[in-house]
Amino acid sequence: MTWFRKENRPLEAPKEKRVQTEGLWTKCEACKQALWKKDVEANLHCCPKCGYHFRVSARARLEMLFDGGRYIEHDARLASSDPLDFKDTKRYRERLKKAEITTGLKDALITGEGMIEGRPALVGAMEFQFIGGSMGAVVGEKITRAIDRAIAGKLPLIIVSCSGGARMMEGAISLMQMAKISAGLARLDEARLPYISVLTDPTTGGVTASYAMLGDLNIAEPGALIGFAGPRVIEQTIKQKLPEGFQRAEFLLAHGMLDAIVPRKELKSYLARALRFLQPG
Repeated sequence: MTWFRKENRPLEAPKEKRVQTEGLWTKCEACKQALWKKDVEANLHCCPKCGYHFRVSARARLEMLFDGGRYIEHDARLASSDPLDFKDTKRYRERLKKAEITTGLKDALITGEGMIEGRPALVGAMEFQFIGGSMGAVVGEKITRAIDRAIAGKLPLIIVSCSGGARMMEGAISLMQMAKISAGLARLDEARLPYISVLTDPTTGGVTASYAMLGDLNIAEPGALIGFAGPRVIEQTIKQKLPEGFQRAEFLLAHGMLDAIVPRKELKSYLARALRFLQPG
């Protein structure tokens, strides 16, 4: 008696082993080459083919600049209270919550204290993924507190800008930060302490119109977009055709708006040399 029946099934071809590559590649926006992400990360988030500078997070920026990637973060718990109870297509509070989940930050700036090639410094880095790196009351307060700490500790201040400008959801309160930070930088100047501004892609709007261009030394990464208003708005205002690339770092350097353009690989050593020159001893 047979307890089972053997079916004559066709032989199946062995399944091919597939290597998971999704998310491991990226495309360079400049040369359009497909790049292995690990190669880009090992090259400080620059294209190994053409040198194009990808945007980096604020935390990655601080880790690149400070010795051993170590620093003491200040004012990490400061968060916006939505002072205007603002709502457009969605509530401002919802945007803040989503940005916090995406970035792990309370707002668009990290301030940290550490060593750059053995020299102490205070550094602020902006996070573009947090509502376009926009400047609201929290960004203004954190930079002002960093200025006060620099004065109290006789430390140099470095701010790495990466921003779409003032945060419209906070209205005039956001615009007030321009004057607030500028006044703080005036106090830093009176204390004879250096302030170095690093402009990365993009640096626009109210950030450009205030602290981004007020450094004792204004330097930028190659190809960075830097400006106040968009090209179309400027053309409509002055009624003239603008030259190509007029808002890129190279054009600004050629016309005296910047002191230097420094590739990311050389930025840390450049800042260390600048600090030794601006604050000897």
